[in-house]
Amino acid sequence: MQVILRKDVQNLGEAGDIVNVKDGYARNFLLPQAVAEIATEGALKNREQNLARIKAKQEKLHQEALELAKKIEEFGKLELAAKAGESGKLFGTITTKKLTEELQAKSGIEVDRKNVSLNAPINKVGEYTMLIKLTSKVKCELAIVVTASEVVKETVAEEVEAVEE
Repeated sequence: MQVILRKDVQNLGEAGDIVNVKDGYARNFLLPQAVAEIATEGALKNREQNLARIKAKQEKLHQEALELAKKIEEFGKLELAAKAGESGKLFGTITTKKLTEELQAKSGIEVDRKNVSLNAPINKVGEYTMLIKLTSKVKCELAIVVTASEVVKETVAEEVEAVEE
C-alpha cells in the first residue's frame, strides 16, 4: 500500500515522503495514529501543494534541534547521586525517565524519554553515555556520572549466616 507520511517515522521516512508499506502496518498503525494517509490522487495533488510548507516546517524543526543539541553539548555532564551498596551496585536502575527529569531540573532542557537511548543499563556507580535522537538527522551524546549518595553496608550474607546459627 502506498501512503504519504504526515510525520517523520523512524526507519521509514520523513514527513511528505511517499512510501510503500504493508497493508496491515498502514491500517493498524500509520492510519489510526494519523502518521500517514493513503496516497490517493487527491492526496497526491494536495501533497504537491503543501510540499513547500512541509519542507519549511522540517527545516525549522531541524534548526531547533540543532540549537537544542548545542545546548545539550554545552551542558557537559549530567551528575546523579543514587543509593548504592559497598560494591558500587545501585539499589534499582536509573531509567531514561529519571534521566530526562534530572536533565530538565538541572538545565531546563526538555527531552522526550522516547528519544533517549543508553549503551548499557545504569545499575552501578560510574560514567555512562546517553544518546539523544532529536530528529532523524540530529543526534547528540551526553555524559552521565553516577555517584553514591549513600553507601549502604551489604550485610545480607552476614544476616543469613546469623540466622543459620
